[in-house]
Formats: sequence, C-alpha cells, structure tokens
Amino acid sequence: MSDKHIASVFDRDLETIQAQIMKMGGLVEESILKAAQSLEERDEELAESVRSADIAIDELEDLINENTARLIALRAPAAVDLRVILTVMKIASNLERIGDYAKNMAKRTGVLVQMTPINGSYSALRRMAREVQLMLKDALDAYIQRDAELAMDVIHRDQDVDQMYNALFREFLTFMMEDPRSITACMHLHFIAKNTERMGDHVTSIAEQVVYLVTGKMPEDNRPKGDQTSVDVALGKV
Repeated sequence: MSDKHIASVFDRDLETIQAQIMKMGGLVEESILKAAQSLEERDEELAESVRSADIAIDELEDLINENTARLIALRAPAAVDLRVILTVMKIASNLERIGDYAKNMAKRTGVLVQMTPINGSYSALRRMAREVQLMLKDALDAYIQRDAELAMDVIHRDQDVDQMYNALFREFLTFMMEDPRSITACMHLHFIAKNTERMGDHVTSIAEQVVYLVTGKMPEDNRPKGDQTSVDVALGKV
C-alpha cells in the first residue's frame, strides 16, 4: 500500500472519529439545556429523556475510544497526527463527564418537584446552564476550526460561570438562614449549581486541549479561579 493511500485512509478514519465527537458534543449540549429546562418547568418527563440520552453519550465515548485505539494500532500516526488523536480522546472524556453532570441535574428534578419552589433560583440555574452550553458550542467550533483564539475566549468565560455559582451559593445560604424549611430544597439546588460549575470546568479543559492542539503548548494557568465559596465560608464572609 502506498504512503499516499495510507495517508488517505488515515484522514478518512480521523474524519469519522471527528464526526462522532461532534455528534457526542451535540447530544451533551442538548442534555445541558433540557436538564435545566426540566428543572425550571418541573417537567419530570423531560428530565427522564436526559437520563436516557446519557446512555447514548456513554456509548459514543466507548465507540470513539475504540476507533482511536484502532487508528493508533493500525496507522502508526506521526507526532502531529497522534496529537490530534489524543486530543479527541480527551475531548470525549470531558464530554462524557459533562453528560454525567447533566444527568445528575435531571435526577434532582423528580425530588424538587415535590418541594416548594425557591423563588428565582430555577431561572438563574437555567441561565448558568445556558452559558455553559454556549461555551461548549464555541469550544467544539474552536476544535473543528483549529481556532486557538476562540478557545482562549472560552477559557476566560469560565470566570462568568464561577461568578454565577458564587451568587447562587450566597442566595441559597440566605434562603436557608431565613427559612429553615427551605434547607432541603436549597441543598439540592446547590448540588445542581456546583455540578453546573463543574461542567464549565470540563468545557474549559476541552478549550485548553484545543489550544494545545493548535499551538503545541498548554495555556498558562494564570487565570484566577472564580469559585471562592469555600474560602468565604471559612472566613465567615457569607
């Protein structure tokens, strides 16, 4: 088999894997939005669809891992191509974790519909989830376009998600101190907010992998982390 033909087969196989990554990313984006919508609208059927979709997300990750392993074994990719393959595997892993967080959010819907709503919290969580979904869309676009600048923009926007989380954390504490009957609901909502913040961290990891893929270097870790809640609690500032 000629080198040219081998290269052509490799490119075709890699395109198939990248199509699977984009399909997986689309499913994860949809899960984020549906999970937040099910929470705000107290829609248990919609929440169940998110839990069901997680099976397809997990299956896609398994398929991507199998295909990338086969590609490495059969095509013996050069250094640059190997970097692409490893990036794909890391992106798939991060997408799977984001899908898990969306599923966990949906699981809480069934519990929270039995409780008195906490005013304003559900719409705030949906806005936070929407921001994470938009970050993920841009991170995946950055990967396809090999756009390090767009990936860096995604990395910086994670601070906005952290600030949303911090605001919600303080809001939940206020509700719990003013009305002990809201403690259980607020604890569930805080769990959802923290999971959404962690989704943002995984999207950031995807964007960092894109920067590495394009430039050959990981971005410098000089971005201040916006989640200061644990520090504030320790210092009694909340």
